[in-house]
Amino acid sequence: MSILVLSCSLNPESNSRLLAKAFAAVCVEKGAVTEFADLRDFPLPLCDGGEVYSHENVAKVTALIEAARGIVIATPIYNFDANAAVKNLVELTGSSWEGKTVAFLCAAGGQSSYMSIMGLANSLMLDFRCVIVPRFVYATNSAFDSGGVSDVKMRERIARLADELIALSAAYRSPED
Repeated sequence: MSILVLSCSLNPESNSRLLAKAFAAVCVEKGAVTEFADLRDFPLPLCDGGEVYSHENVAKVTALIEAARGIVIATPIYNFDANAAVKNLVELTGSSWEGKTVAFLCAAGGQSSYMSIMGLANSLMLDFRCVIVPRFVYATNSAFDSGGVSDVKMRERIARLADELIALSAAYRSPED
C-alpha cells in the first residue's frame, strides 16, 4: 500500500507545501510507502478536453495517482475554493482517481473558508467513487514559520490525518480490486 502526497501549489513559498512535507514525513515515520509529488515539478497544460491528455507530464502524474492506494491533496485555498491547479489536475487525470482514499491538507489566509474543500471532495466522491477521509487539516498563516509547520496542535492534527488515511487506505478495497 502506498500513500501519494500531492503538493498542488505553484507558489514557491507555499504553506500548503509545508503541510505536505510535514504529512509525508509523518507517513514515512509510520512506515508507509510514501511518494511526494510537487505539481511545480510537473508543469501541466490546461485541460482542453482534447490532445492535452497525451502530454508527458499528464501521463507521469496519472501513473503516480494510479499506483497510490491513498492520496492526500495539499492545496492552498483561494477565493473560497481549492486552487485552480488541483482542479485542473483532477480534470486531466480523471479516472485514475477511481476507488482511491483521499484526504486534504488546506492552507488559507483566514478561517472564513473552512468548508471550501467540500466542492472538490464531493466531486472526487461522486465522479470517481473516492472514499473521502472525514477529517481534514485546515491551517491559517499563524500555524507556520519560516521552517515549516510550527503550531504543535496543527502537527498533531497532521499526524492524526496520516493515521486515518493510512488505516482507511489499507482497509478499503474498491469493487474493481
